[in-house]
Amino acid sequence: MAESTVSASGDLRAELLFGEAREREAQALSARERTGEILAGSMFLLAAAATALAAPWPHTVSWLTVALYAAGFAAATRVRFDVGAGYTNATQLVLVPMLFAVPLALVPLTVLAGNLGADGLAYVTSRRHRERALFAFGDSIYAVAPVLVLWALAAGPAEFNLWPAYLLALSAQFALDFAGTAAREKFELGIPARQQFRDQAWVFAVDGMLSPIGLLFALQLEARSGAAVLLFPVIGLLTLFGHERRRRFQSALELGHAYRGTAMLLADVVESDDEYTGLHSRSVVSLALEVAGRMGASLEARRRVEFGALLHDAGKIRVPNEIINKAGPLDEAEREIIRQHTIEGQRLLERGGGPLSDVGVVVRASHEHWDGLGYPDGLAGTEIPLEARIVACCDAYSAMTTNRSYRAAMAVPDALDELRRQAGRQFDPDVAHALIAVIQDLSHPLNPETPSVGVV
Repeated sequence: MAESTVSASGDLRAELLFGEAREREAQALSARERTGEILAGSMFLLAAAATALAAPWPHTVSWLTVALYAAGFAAATRVRFDVGAGYTNATQLVLVPMLFAVPLALVPLTVLAGNLGADGLAYVTSRRHRERALFAFGDSIYAVAPVLVLWALAAGPAEFNLWPAYLLALSAQFALDFAGTAAREKFELGIPARQQFRDQAWVFAVDGMLSPIGLLFALQLEARSGAAVLLFPVIGLLTLFGHERRRRFQSALELGHAYRGTAMLLADVVESDDEYTGLHSRSVVSLALEVAGRMGASLEARRRVEFGALLHDAGKIRVPNEIINKAGPLDEAEREIIRQHTIEGQRLLERGGGPLSDVGVVVRASHEHWDGLGYPDGLAGTEIPLEARIVACCDAYSAMTTNRSYRAAMAVPDALDELRRQAGRQFDPDVAHALIAVIQDLSHPLNPETPSVGVV
């Protein structure tokens, strides 16, 4: 079961969203989140109440057993595997035997009690904002599905030969979990269901692998009343794995911040040496991220676009100031010196290692042309990295529309016409058309299609 927050697979996207999720934990819900969670919670309470009233009850109910399963569910909920901004956990190990040990009528409410209890201390200490307790209600609704299936099939005690019924119950659980989470994410955060599918698939894979183990415990409980203690070593082992995954994500996040700090420091050095270059680079960053987002670039690519746009002129610190700040056209020798700045920029970034080495490739290719007439390597077409094609086009537009000591800025309509003329020649035509669309949207800020700049 995944908490209703954006989730991701264990890659750069997960590491980035992990940091965002940790920051949100102590924050109150937005108005839209609050509305969505109240609606989802109301639906759960209605479904749980209807189940409690309609499902059959045994002659006697062991409330101690119910309490123990609620506590066990809370403990399993604490075994979290961070997946981007959300997480999955080990609750399936407890839910499956709960379906046979607790009256079906009480299972959804027992799951709710476990979800609320799991973060009780975090709410008391304000590490998690109390409004976020609302998530527990919507996050419990998936438990209604297997209850309804087992009730409809009159499954009775756990038996291995009834595995088709159990598989149907698990499938119903996944379907309701995805439908509920997708609807909440779409309403609260605007994330399309298709985008969520990959993330939820990771969660369901974990639940699917834990379910047979939970069924094994349920079968053992039918034969041996003390078999439940065997759950604890498994939960303990998964707890260790969860902590290790969280530690790795935290380390990756801190390393990412270090690389970002290095990139900003380099940008500041460039700006202190040449104010135009520094301000120009920041302008290119904004445009390039807009274009990358419009073109559907991955988060990894968007990070390279961001750093590449910020540092595409970093190699100019190796170029004499009298050439950089010359008030007129450059001669051929001076142009040759300028052309070396992309190579120098790559060398500078490769010394930083890690992600900055990948950015060095973007910087080196940031003055290549689609038709192969750029520099320093004469790359053409898709031989040029996409990130470099985006930076190159945005760099050129920013330069055209900025005043320089030796010429006035070009008017925006004229600059857009130049982008159209050079599409398929100097610029990747897809990138040029995306940039033109971005500029036109930015010229009409009330346009609902206008994308927002999100620095990765």
